[in-house]
Amino acid sequence: MNRIFGSNKGKPKPNLNDAISSTDARVGNMEVKIKKLDAELGAFKAQMSKLREGPGKAAIQQRALRTLKQKRMYEAQLMQLQQQTWNMEQAQMTTENLKNTMATVDAMRIANKEMKKQYKGINIDKIESIHFDMEDLIEQANEVQESLGRSYGVPDEVDEADLQAELDALGLDDELIGEGETPSYLQDSQALPDFVDAAPIEESHETDKPTAEVAR
Repeated sequence: MNRIFGSNKGKPKPNLNDAISSTDARVGNMEVKIKKLDAELGAFKAQMSKLREGPGKAAIQQRALRTLKQKRMYEAQLMQLQQQTWNMEQAQMTTENLKNTMATVDAMRIANKEMKKQYKGINIDKIESIHFDMEDLIEQANEVQESLGRSYGVPDEVDEADLQAELDALGLDDELIGEGETPSYLQDSQALPDFVDAAPIEESHETDKPTAEVAR
């Protein structure tokens, strides 16, 4: 039986996209026909404006009326097709929105399921223990750095009062020094040794004379 009458199993089911495309094509054809009728009506109007009242003008007027009725019929069909297209586009938009909504819901459901799996593997107590261990390690590192930065050969306790008194004394000596004078802590380094009690003897060229003349 299928060989004789054929079968509809191979035909794809119609969808909104195909219906919208088909309706848009019909709308386009209808608009072309209306424009053609408008051109004919314009020609009839021009002819009637040139003719006087009589059988010829009446015949053209009858043809113009028939053309106008046909135009009105096409315009009514055009409005229906446009409304159908609008309804189908609205249905298509609603369907797409529903699909997007369902896809969003599915994605959220899958994400929620994955998050639950991940949270099952998280132990808050272990995280707190890791934080405590990190704090201990940082404290130990600070102790090591402090130990490595220890100074050698410097007294542990220094009397700040003694240091301040010594600093004040140095400042006082500087105030008593006049212009061109040498500070007290540099005078000892510039003084002559204690064993020097006479000016140095200058060498004389007369030392080359005989000793006899010196005796005289």
